[in-house]
Amino acid sequence: MRTNEKLALLPGMAVFVRVVEAGSFSAAARQLGTTASAVSRQVARLEQELSLRLLERTTRQLRLNEAGSEFYDHCRTMLDAADQALAIGERLMSRPSGLVRLSVPKAYGKFVISPLIPDFLRRYADVDVQLHISDQSPDLIEDGFDLLVKVTDQPPEGLAGKPLGPVRQLLCASPQYLQQHGMPQHPQELLRHSCIFLGEHSGDNRWHFSNGDQHEVVTVRGRYICNHSEARLEAALGDVGITVLPQFTSAQALAEGRLREVLPQWRYTGSYQGAAWLLWRQNQHLPPKKRVLIDYLSEALPTS
Repeated sequence: MRTNEKLALLPGMAVFVRVVEAGSFSAAARQLGTTASAVSRQVARLEQELSLRLLERTTRQLRLNEAGSEFYDHCRTMLDAADQALAIGERLMSRPSGLVRLSVPKAYGKFVISPLIPDFLRRYADVDVQLHISDQSPDLIEDGFDLLVKVTDQPPEGLAGKPLGPVRQLLCASPQYLQQHGMPQHPQELLRHSCIFLGEHSGDNRWHFSNGDQHEVVTVRGRYICNHSEARLEAALGDVGITVLPQFTSAQALAEGRLREVLPQWRYTGSYQGAAWLLWRQNQHLPPKKRVLIDYLSEALPTS
């Protein structure tokens, strides 16, 4: 018997169990909300497919024969297993529990997401978190992640998402560097300064700025080129020059006075702009373990 033929018999097996336990076709029909003749036909079809007689029928009662008794035991086991399988769904969908795998970009993960995780774990004792910090954006399905954070203007097609907040880029330098070399008052004055830029692409040293209707593009130069914001932060703190940093990377050093913002009246409009989006596969039945982490991060981070 082929697999699809076996699957077609499963409803009849469930009806057969109900007939045996109810004691008659009519009693089983009342429980199932159908007619006694429909129930009788399902059992008869089951017997025909198995080439076995399962029930001895008389005008007064139904009685299992030897084959029917053995068949009933297996059908009952099947239904018990189905109940246990359904209970898994009910348990997982009724309260937050289990492991959530979250992938985030390196700097955003270290400076923004990671500090929030301990409080989340205290709030939700049955939810575990695996935080994967990488600048290689994974595929949610192929790489087995539940959630990911991506800096983008809008969520990719096919994914649901929620913005966690804007990602702004700031020009920064140490007070010591600025004291020695001066504070630029206009983007073109950056030509006289040592600037630390990404260097991943040929145009990374072309910095774009806007100030209302004014737009400027400056081809900067410098002795140190680095494609990671945390390393550029360390270089700026080491008085190497002026660099562009995400606001979340430079926030603490700016607040402590170890860095100063350069050209605050101008807005840097180059790469790595937009918002940090928390993304997940579109699914109407989002497990509570994912929902609570989504809600927690959304509430903890500013959206504007």
